[in-house]
Amino acid sequence: MIPHAPMPQVQEGSFLTLHYRMSGPQGQVIIDTFAGKPATLSLGMGELSPAIEQRLMGLEEGARTVIELAAGEAFGDRQPEMVQWVARKLLNELGDPHEQYVAGDVVQFPTPDGLGTYAGAALQVREDGAVLFDFNHPLAGQPVRFEVQLIGVL
Repeated sequence: MIPHAPMPQVQEGSFLTLHYRMSGPQGQVIIDTFAGKPATLSLGMGELSPAIEQRLMGLEEGARTVIELAAGEAFGDRQPEMVQWVARKLLNELGDPHEQYVAGDVVQFPTPDGLGTYAGAALQVREDGAVLFDFNHPLAGQPVRFEVQLIGVL
């Protein structure tokens, strides 16, 4: 008999092909790739939170598991200083000057280096057009359920 080769395991710097579903405390699904194309990502590149990456370590290719993360473990605690007013003038410079913002909108902002983006959720709009944004991750300070199916590990 030919000895069975061990399945590749997730380790630092692994390149993964996987399906995953992330949901919040009320079961609301934030991201779900199971119905579509699997995600591909490289560990250690900040695409997943470090707490989730830690839990994936040592899993074998083909594994399917559910990771339960305690409140604040996946995306940190809510930071009150991450809730900020943004002047209409700045919003006009960063985006469409004709945009009408309403509470609940999620807006992408460029990072200072212009290489990435980060999101803010509009909480309140003032008469002068300034918008109160919450730049916390929507799941900051909340428990998270992360269901994963590892398709490939390189």
